[in-house]
Amino acid sequence: MPRYRIIVEYNGLQYVGFQRQENGPSIQASLERAVEALSGEEVTVFAAGRTDAGVHALAQVCHFDLKRPFLEDTIRDGLNYHLKPRPISVLAAQEAAPEFHARFDAIGRAYVYRISNRRAKLALDQGRCWHVPVPLDEKAMHEAAQRLVGEHDFTSFRAKECQADSPIKTMDRLEVVRLGEEIRVLAAARSFLHHQVRNIVGTLRLVGEGKWTAGDVTRALHARDRKVAGPTAPPEGLYLTEVRY
Repeated sequence: MPRYRIIVEYNGLQYVGFQRQENGPSIQASLERAVEALSGEEVTVFAAGRTDAGVHALAQVCHFDLKRPFLEDTIRDGLNYHLKPRPISVLAAQEAAPEFHARFDAIGRAYVYRISNRRAKLALDQGRCWHVPVPLDEKAMHEAAQRLVGEHDFTSFRAKECQADSPIKTMDRLEVVRLGEEIRVLAAARSFLHHQVRNIVGTLRLVGEGKWTAGDVTRALHARDRKVAGPTAPPEGLYLTEVRY
């Protein structure tokens, strides 16, 4: 029974998230229907990260098993044919080792959060980044972000409904850079808590506006209380960019 590993790009705006749910369309269900249309087999598609409603991916990694082998190009092209016109694209497909698991074998994940920092409303990027019209100091945001790098108890940046066993995570990288009118928050870790990146971005916005200092971010972290940290940034600015194995 061959196992296939695929890299998937998607716009999550119209989906309830990656994971299959009863309350609306999901990336997982769309992929599973495409695999069934191609192969005639019902499968379960597993992903490296179960992105939330409205969150996008540039390189989500998934796997599934089939009873009979297919050429790798046939997997990629066939799935893309059956995914039309959905905003989901299989970038690559390859046969994987039988023991490979997209989620449990991953040793690192990276996200980027895009903030459009301009007065004018969004046209082309509507639904693809967070529009913040007030000026933001990205250097102050970056300085404050360094307070969160390393191993910490991230309870203050964890969603109430998070199902992780522990709030302790190690943030390997958290950078804030400006590219013209766009600010990007780059985050990398082995794994993340539910809404962790979005809660951090919402907090860093307070720093960028001059309402908080880096010291305030440290105090919020040490408080281990979600109510003490900043608001949750909207999902449309968040992209899963890389999964490492």
